This record gives sequence, C-alpha cells and structure tokens, in this order.
Amino acid sequence: MRFTELPLAGAYRVELEPRGDARGFFARLFCAEEFAAHGLATGWVQCNTSFTAAQGTVRGLHFQRPPMAETKLLRCIRGAIFDVIVDLREGSPTFGRWHGERLDEANRTMICVPEGFAHGFQTLTPDVEMLYFHSAPYSAAHEGGLRWDDARVAVNWPLGVTEMSARDAAFPGLEALEPIRL
Repeated sequence: MRFTELPLAGAYRVELEPRGDARGFFARLFCAEEFAAHGLATGWVQCNTSFTAAQGTVRGLHFQRPPMAETKLLRCIRGAIFDVIVDLREGSPTFGRWHGERLDEANRTMICVPEGFAHGFQTLTPDVEMLYFHSAPYSAAHEGGLRWDDARVAVNWPLGVTEMSARDAAFPGLEALEPIRL
C-alpha cells in the first residue's frame, strides 16, 4: 500500500499495490503494521456498506463526537464518487477546511479519515456502492453533521445535487457547530 498524506493533517489517501498475473490480481486493503507506522487506526470494530442509486446524490457530511469519535477507512467498490472531508478539530490549523478526492471502482483508492472530521460524498455515476471500516461503533447519541452547502466551508461539489436525505439537508452550518474536542 502507498500512503499519501492529504492537505488536512492526519488524513491519508491509501492506494493499493496490486500484484497480478493473467488470472487477475491480489492486493492488501489493510495491514496493521503499515497503518500503525503512519499513526493510523488499526482496530476496526464495524464494517458497513452503502448503495446509492442516483447520480448527483449527496450523503453527509457526517461525524461522531467523543467518546464515540471514529476513524473511517473507505473505498468506492462500484461506480464513482467525489469524496469530501472537513476538519472539525478544535484548535486545528485547518479547521473548517475541506478536501475532496475522486474514488472509483477503477482506481481502487481508499481514504483514511481521522477522528474529528466530517465526511460525505457525491455520486458521480448511478449505482454506487461504498465500503466503510469504522474504529468505533455507531452511536446515535454522538452523531452529528455539517450542512453540505455551508458558505463558510464552500465545498465545490462537481455536479448539481439530485437527491439528499431530509436529515442531511437540515444539518447546521459551521458557525453553529461546536468544534470537536479530541
């Protein structure tokens, strides 16, 4: 695996290094030693998948507060997305800044999102399936969200939004959120 630190400290792009022959290939998605060497989470307690039918759908921006704050490792296994992370960590020099990456079934790239970040994505194709690993179990009492179109964050979504849940559309903007204290 190749680890590339993203512009928001603690977040990484993780690229697979397939070993292949005429039959296809083999690649590691996770290695505790390599993740630990980069200071990343090595204990995954929950694995989830999501399917989104319509192109242009936005899911997020979601996060969990301590003590259930979580690191996420995610990959698009079908279709393509524009993946977005926003730094919400109290005292971070990049607080309120966002970063986006294209993840798709062809590039097989993963993003490791640290605790204290909001995460969301927009589907660039129809019929998108995502795979997520989480370092903490989901807790409704600790969940939160950031408004997808907050002017202060100013995410540059690549497509017009076609669908979004009512819950995600009602999330507050950055000014109304308390920074995440880790």
